[in-house]
Amino acid sequence: MSLNVLRSKQAWMSFVVLLTVMLIVLAMRYRDVANTEVDTLAPEFTGIEHWVNSSPLTMQKLRGKVVMVEFWASTCVNCLHALPHSQQWYDRYKDQGLVVVGVHTPEFDSERSLESVQRAMQQVQINFPVAQDNQRATWNAYHNQYWPTLYLIDRRGHVVMRHVGEGDYADTEQLMRELLSAVPSTLNE
Repeated sequence: MSLNVLRSKQAWMSFVVLLTVMLIVLAMRYRDVANTEVDTLAPEFTGIEHWVNSSPLTMQKLRGKVVMVEFWASTCVNCLHALPHSQQWYDRYKDQGLVVVGVHTPEFDSERSLESVQRAMQQVQINFPVAQDNQRATWNAYHNQYWPTLYLIDRRGHVVMRHVGEGDYADTEQLMRELLSAVPSTLNE
């Protein structure tokens, strides 16, 4: 075997090993980001241009309810796959104290119009409240970075889970049920 062929194979193997390590590191980082439990007070909705399917909501007024905040964008394929699950949860648990709020934060300029948000909502048959966050004020208040990202907030107003991307629907729903069945002794704990 010639020296050039050997060097070429070694370079290829080094590349494959490096790529594999990078993918493992990214997968571990995604897992860490995707399922973060935090116990901080949920930020208020801020800088909202329009509310669809609702009058303006505040986290303060939602105390005593379990709240799911989902950041999404109308051209995000993963968002359009995840939103029907949110709608199902809203339909199933709204009478038990669940409030679902979609926060539409555009990734592209074409997503900024109210009409484009409403079209996307019709496409995936969303009828829960949606806040239009064109200036990313609420997005920034949550320190959000990804579409879709879902936050579960307990009755005291504390963020208890953050999930990035699609999936983990059964685990999310189980936590949602636990939060809905828990009755805090006081909302100011």
